[in-house]
Amino acid sequence: MLKKGSKRSDFLAGIDFGTTKICVVVGHPTAEGMEIVGIGKQPSLGIRKGVVVNIPTTVDAIKKAIEVAELMAGCQISEAYVGIAGSHIKSFNSSGVVSIKSREVTELDVERAIDAASAVAIPSDREILHVIAQEFSVNDQEGVRDPVGMSGVRLEAKVHVVTGAISSAQNIVKCANLASVQVKDIILEPIASAEAVLTPDERELGVALIDIGGGTTDVAIYSRGSVVYTGVVPMGGNHITNDIAVGLRCSIQDAEKIKVSSGCAMSSMLASEQTIEIPSLGGKKNREVSKSVLTKIIEPRVEEILTLVNKELQNSGFKHLLSTGVVLTGGASLLEGTGELAEFILEMPVRKGLPHGVGGLLDVVSSPIYSTAVGLLLSGQKNSGDNRYRSNTEYAYGKIVTRMKEWLGEVF
Repeated sequence: MLKKGSKRSDFLAGIDFGTTKICVVVGHPTAEGMEIVGIGKQPSLGIRKGVVVNIPTTVDAIKKAIEVAELMAGCQISEAYVGIAGSHIKSFNSSGVVSIKSREVTELDVERAIDAASAVAIPSDREILHVIAQEFSVNDQEGVRDPVGMSGVRLEAKVHVVTGAISSAQNIVKCANLASVQVKDIILEPIASAEAVLTPDERELGVALIDIGGGTTDVAIYSRGSVVYTGVVPMGGNHITNDIAVGLRCSIQDAEKIKVSSGCAMSSMLASEQTIEIPSLGGKKNREVSKSVLTKIIEPRVEEILTLVNKELQNSGFKHLLSTGVVLTGGASLLEGTGELAEFILEMPVRKGLPHGVGGLLDVVSSPIYSTAVGLLLSGQKNSGDNRYRSNTEYAYGKIVTRMKEWLGEVF
């Protein structure tokens, strides 16, 4: 139920549009931080590799997940922060320079510098989703986090720009609206996940977030407190499930259950010879196979995913900055042996990323499965209210509402 003295508008909601699940998390901002008060989760059958492919099915899943979350939280969800991912996401770093009119940097000068850095030509079918300030230079002074108030005549802004396909964003907005939810903002999912699982020290010293989802594996690299690279590997946990279904000749549903209950990504971690029961297709008698057979199916695919991730890190040009290593999150990271195999392939320390910095139903959301949904809440809380520039956080330059209105106007 609602807390005494609290309003329904005090609650924030995040919706994770995942390939395997639609996850809704409701939070109540308090003086101590974000308190998780409601969770709803439904299988996602209308999304493939982070992109909506069936609107009615997706809307139905959203409605069911929201209903569960509303009952648990004791409030009605009318607006939410939603995540976006998929192979259509492209990002790059940019910089822009402006003159300082009053010889002292103001917030308006910062806005102008970031606008100049983000004024780049992009294809007409793409939209800028994020412009994230990395650092500033005032005259010849580099590495400035917050330049407001500094004296100088020249201000340079370095930013990370994330773009996505307009059609993909429109479909997400349309699904949310058909489920009677207004979209407050669209947030790139690996950036949201990073908000929930990374520590300030990791962001400062250098870390790579690897979010292994159902259809894609998202990569985000942080250094000196800000994101410097984001990328997508078009492969995830569902590929492992499909391999199991083909290799063991069972249904996709049974393959997923077998992966979760008995899956292992490293043959060397099998302590003894164990057997697992495999439900057969067509009403035939169930079979028993060695767990080592299952591992031999899983290991090559996980190795392939991590090898592609390693290639992504190398191609980014920032792998040498990863002083604290890699943080693995996402549902597929729960597979036994994934962390150990990642350490071997990536040749750096790896830890599992769990949501932290929240209260309430922490025991429930303390799983890599909920990293993105919890991160959407935290990102929304950080970027809501006063949208003025804040050092090393996303710079919201007042175009969000206009962007949403344009999308909605084209959709309806």
